[in-house]
Amino acid sequence: MTNLKKTTAIFLIAIAYSVQSDAQGILGRIKDKAVETVRNKVENKVDRTVDDAVDDVIDGNKTDKKNKNSQRDNGSDEVTTSTSGKKKANIEQQKSDFVPGATVIFEDKMQGEQVGEFPSKWDLVRGNAEIAVIDGEKCIAMSKDDSWISPLMKDGSKNYLGDVFTIEYDMLFDDSDRDGAPGIELDIMHETEHQDNELFSIEYYLGGYDNHTFTCNYCLSNEPSYTHKDGSSSAEAGPFNDGQWHHYALSFNKRAIKFYVDGVRIINVPNAKPGAGWVTLFGRGGSKPLYVKNFRIGKGAVELYGRQSTDISAVERAIAETGKFVTNNILFETGKATLKAESMTEIQKIADYMKANPSARFEVQGHTDNQGSDKINDPLSQQRAEAVVKALEGMGVDGFNLRAVGKGSHDPVADNSTEAGRAKNRRVEFIKK
Repeated sequence: MTNLKKTTAIFLIAIAYSVQSDAQGILGRIKDKAVETVRNKVENKVDRTVDDAVDDVIDGNKTDKKNKNSQRDNGSDEVTTSTSGKKKANIEQQKSDFVPGATVIFEDKMQGEQVGEFPSKWDLVRGNAEIAVIDGEKCIAMSKDDSWISPLMKDGSKNYLGDVFTIEYDMLFDDSDRDGAPGIELDIMHETEHQDNELFSIEYYLGGYDNHTFTCNYCLSNEPSYTHKDGSSSAEAGPFNDGQWHHYALSFNKRAIKFYVDGVRIINVPNAKPGAGWVTLFGRGGSKPLYVKNFRIGKGAVELYGRQSTDISAVERAIAETGKFVTNNILFETGKATLKAESMTEIQKIADYMKANPSARFEVQGHTDNQGSDKINDPLSQQRAEAVVKALEGMGVDGFNLRAVGKGSHDPVADNSTEAGRAKNRRVEFIKK
């Protein structure tokens, strides 16, 4: 403390002494204790925190100092100190390990669809669905009553999923004004089964006892029947009936079911029965339509009991061998430079590498497929590369070591005439300089 502040504090103590004669009983004893405490802090400076607090009162500055002991939640395992002084350990859980299947077997971006018509890439199981437009983007509007649709494969097959696959889609609905509304289902069927006899299903309940809860009903791997559900796993989440687009993703690997919302895993079932054939999307009796877009099915899935995806060994190996790291796992909103939440795990790999190698410099290249004109793709790829650079900077990487470059569709690595080839061409490359 300054001499002026000490003098002022002592003056305040003197005033406190002058009014002590007015205190009676316990009130007087409390005041005595307070005066003694202040005198000790002023004279002995035992506790700098109390000094700071007295300074603030004298200066008229009531700045909140709670941030001194702010806790960090960055996924690390370090121990933090709460404002109460107690030790609190951060709990680390891998919640964002989704990896899209690399080979696309079905994708619907609603391009060329006519508003008001039934979506041409889908089959109707029950109810009604039609093409609509929200915020300038085409999507599927499923009727507010029961609406049940399924991807329509060109050969009419109902055995296209296999034992390792991912399913992704964006969904929007606004049922927040209704209490106890029923749920939304993503149902996975065996080839020989029909609706209501699913192999497993992910259900999102909107109200009632299971308010805003995701439930996975599934057959156990040792269960002989495909129609008998013998287990469930639930997770509270949301609410997501808020009139906003949210990204949903399912990963199935031989027996493991994982389900994600906005990149965060909320369902993890280790021992489900294999034999998936086809998929349906079912909306049950909401008060308003349900909207779906960007539906994608891919072969491949999250590695079963593999290493954490934040391991940077893959980046180190690729750069050591080729001088660059190429990834198809950095994803963006369709036609935009907005990163999807599940991309952050992949970007974290690069951030970890660059922080471990602070002299490394990279050219961050954004690449597109040939869908659309160069007039659209060239600036879009530049904006996407810049978005990745910005994300890396947000993870603590020095932006001086990064340069964003948009390559558009000019440097393909696969055949753009196939969907699998276009998926490989939509990529981000980190070229070491």
